[in-house]
Amino acid sequence: MSIAFTFPGQGSQAVRMGRDLADAFPEARDVFQEVDDALEQKLSRIMWEGPEDELTLTANAQPALMAVSIAAMRVMEKGGLSLKDKVSYVAGHSLGEYSALCAAGTFSLADTARLLRIRGNAMQAAVPVGEGAMAAIIGLEAADVEAVCSAADKEGVCQIANDNGGGQLVISGAKSAVEEAAKLASEKGAKRAIMLPVSAPFHSALMQPAAEAMREALADVRKHAPAVPVVANVTVSPLSDPEEIAERLVEQVTGRVRWRETVGWFGDNGVETLYEIGSGKVLSGLARRINRDLAGVPVNTPADIEAAMAALG
Repeated sequence: MSIAFTFPGQGSQAVRMGRDLADAFPEARDVFQEVDDALEQKLSRIMWEGPEDELTLTANAQPALMAVSIAAMRVMEKGGLSLKDKVSYVAGHSLGEYSALCAAGTFSLADTARLLRIRGNAMQAAVPVGEGAMAAIIGLEAADVEAVCSAADKEGVCQIANDNGGGQLVISGAKSAVEEAAKLASEKGAKRAIMLPVSAPFHSALMQPAAEAMREALADVRKHAPAVPVVANVTVSPLSDPEEIAERLVEQVTGRVRWRETVGWFGDNGVETLYEIGSGKVLSGLARRINRDLAGVPVNTPADIEAAMAALG
């Protein structure tokens, strides 16, 4: 049985995430302390006490979600898990790709935290507040959503940001263009077209300044070949070369998160179980909707870790 570890993206954050891991395991506490030290900020206090609106800030949510994922990984490794021996691939949704790469040893924990802080700040700063937007389109195929984005682009940039599967796509770009595309999607038969409460048009061409910031940041960080291949968001291909991984991470800032295709790729390449390492269970739910033959297993509590370790042998 082939296994992949997946790592959640923004939207999976919640106040108190990771607290039960820190309470139960010293190795988890060490992860949160190391992230706090790397960022020179008591991020763990915001994670566990809130307020929610501060945790949700992109520059906080991204390293915080990564920290929970890596805390769970360190607990499993302390329990005897060898990623290279038990897992065929890793992948992550947007920022989760950094968590996956940290788990696989491409980046150190401290460097990953700093990279995600840079990424979050750069993405927030790339477009003035109010000029960009995102919308979720439910119940249309990707080709139909491509068509409404093309029809709306006379208003400005409008493109698919996330193809999450299960009939859920997210579009991103200039506010007027996204609003027009959402209206056209409803007219085309979408079950729902919902403007999202986000502060920037992530994964769109408007994020190019953030992509350049990440190119600089990634050029300066030490990189290693991952213990197992990472399936990249933008290419849906398994990568092991550190420089190519960095290039794909730059492209990811403005490119589409092809999660539906990623899960499909896993199914086509012998993966039977996707363990979702970190906060929430969004990716596990998507996996079941995309491919009913795949098992999606969330791993974010001490009980989840105990069950996963027993199943992994």
